[in-house]
Amino acid sequence: MNGKFITIEGGEGVGKSSNIAHIKCVIEKRGIPVIVTREPGGTLIGEKIRTLLIDPENLNLHANTELLLMFAARTQHLEEKIIPHLNKGSWVICDRFTDATYAYQGGGRGLDMHKISILEQWVHANIQPDMTLLLDLDVATGLSRAKKRSAADRFEQENIEFFNKVRNTYLSLAQQHSQRYRIIDASPQMGDVQKSIEHAIEGLF
Repeated sequence: MNGKFITIEGGEGVGKSSNIAHIKCVIEKRGIPVIVTREPGGTLIGEKIRTLLIDPENLNLHANTELLLMFAARTQHLEEKIIPHLNKGSWVICDRFTDATYAYQGGGRGLDMHKISILEQWVHANIQPDMTLLLDLDVATGLSRAKKRSAADRFEQENIEFFNKVRNTYLSLAQQHSQRYRIIDASPQMGDVQKSIEHAIEGLF
């Protein structure tokens, strides 16, 4: 694969959307073709699955169902969009990927990490991000930002303990995969955060 695969991870309200737009601009200025996509979603089928997952009315969705739907959407996403673009030499920026499943379904929901690993190996063992940027922010601040942005979806309705588990899992993943992870402090002003991101991705060019 000639393209680079960059994933952006983080909890609620860390500023992923704004920073992803900035990363896209930085890459495009280098004359490199780049696409932005998201998980769950990224394809017509994936977006339909996303609607099921975030609908606040689906409170009785079982954690295992949630996990399998995440990987169902991811399979379609990889086969239909991510892999073809990487093969063409495009860079792919993805708003969350499998690390989010470890963080939310593993850490937050308490599902067996080994089960998630089995699904990961089945769906995309040979496709891993070239770099993962973890936008890290204390949970209370992140949730406060998220509330100002839009009405809470099914995940955003969880309690603060859930999101603390998500954050701690992300930080643990960053330690386990330090070669591809870059932790970005998302608490400063946007301009400062973007400078940190620019410095982190410089080595990819």
